[in-house]
Amino acid sequence: MDTIQPILYKAHQAIPSISLATDQLKQEVLHRLAALIMQNIPLIITENEKDLDRMPDTDPKKDRLLLNETRIKALADSLNDIAALPDPTGKLMLESTTKEGLHIQKKTVPLGVVGVIYESRPNVTIDVAALCIRSGNVCVLRGGSDALHTNIVLVSIIHSVLRDAGLDPAIVQLLPTDRKFITEMLTAVKYIDIIIPRGSQQLIEFVRQNSLVPTIETGAGVCHTYVEQTADLDKAAAIVVNAKVSRPSVCNALDTIVVDRAVVKQLLTLAAPGLLAYDVEIFADEESYSVLKELKYPYLQNAAPEDFGREFLDYKCSVKTVNGYDEAVAHISQYSSKHSEAIITQNTELGERFINEIDAAAVYINASTRFTDGAEFGLGAEIGISTQKLHARGPFALEKLVTEKWYVRGDGQVR
Repeated sequence: MDTIQPILYKAHQAIPSISLATDQLKQEVLHRLAALIMQNIPLIITENEKDLDRMPDTDPKKDRLLLNETRIKALADSLNDIAALPDPTGKLMLESTTKEGLHIQKKTVPLGVVGVIYESRPNVTIDVAALCIRSGNVCVLRGGSDALHTNIVLVSIIHSVLRDAGLDPAIVQLLPTDRKFITEMLTAVKYIDIIIPRGSQQLIEFVRQNSLVPTIETGAGVCHTYVEQTADLDKAAAIVVNAKVSRPSVCNALDTIVVDRAVVKQLLTLAAPGLLAYDVEIFADEESYSVLKELKYPYLQNAAPEDFGREFLDYKCSVKTVNGYDEAVAHISQYSSKHSEAIITQNTELGERFINEIDAAAVYINASTRFTDGAEFGLGAEIGISTQKLHARGPFALEKLVTEKWYVRGDGQVR
């Protein structure tokens, strides 16, 4: 294949098929898709294993690539959840009549063609397709080569459901994984309305620098948990361990523990066993290194400057010891990717200061950053977590897959 122009053209031509579909039909499509995915669990697992077999066990992306029966059932459940959400299109946002007699309305409408570039995670294929179908959008998906077999079977299931519903299967398009087509996608201003990169910081940087199509950045998360000296240290240790080990390959996982000098020894003494149980490698500053060395923590490295502001996506984290709140906020502000940040404290005033002063999409008091997720926030599935400030911030979910359109009705008025 020399060009993806025919695929993009078909996607653009499919806009009326989905944007004019009734709310009931879009719901039925998602329910049918959920049922068909459940019927095809063995096939999906077989194709997913082909992809897994090509990836080394040591690659932290392998967990993101894996689709087992539990995860596939969760995907089907999310489809039914998305179907139950209200249609975000057609909402009347403003209505007025001018002195000339023009009747003006502003309503929400689909974005059009949504292009998504992502890596490793085949669940994104289902999430994005479902969210776009529910919101009346077309999607063009460029998954990574490491999930090729899984993505192909998932899209084939989606296409069969769309055809059975009398809709254009081009509503969901899967692009070839050859890298040469990425630039063509990023410059397809005639066919694609928005590009959403979901993945590594390198991917996001490349899209930002090369796209002529408007972009919304999602994915990269350098997340800190600051343990302030008044914290309940048992709770703090549990939160730190959960934020790091519950699923380290995702963007809302903890990367750096920031801890007040007054409680560094107590906190690490409590947290070390939980981290050790998962063989977490710790890159510690001088003071925390001494504490962990005394505790005989085996997976210990001296932190280098580049270990702060680093998204590990693995069983690894760094530790920064600080002299109180102001130094903690300064450190987080310097290294944050503006994704998710947390403070563990019993000082209500400092907690409120932190949640208002820290510039991030989601800020927590006394809870794990692992909650930053569209489903956890009651939004259904998400395309990703937006770390920018225009159009969408935080979970980029169904509610944000729309734009605005002005409807003006007159009776011969001229200006």
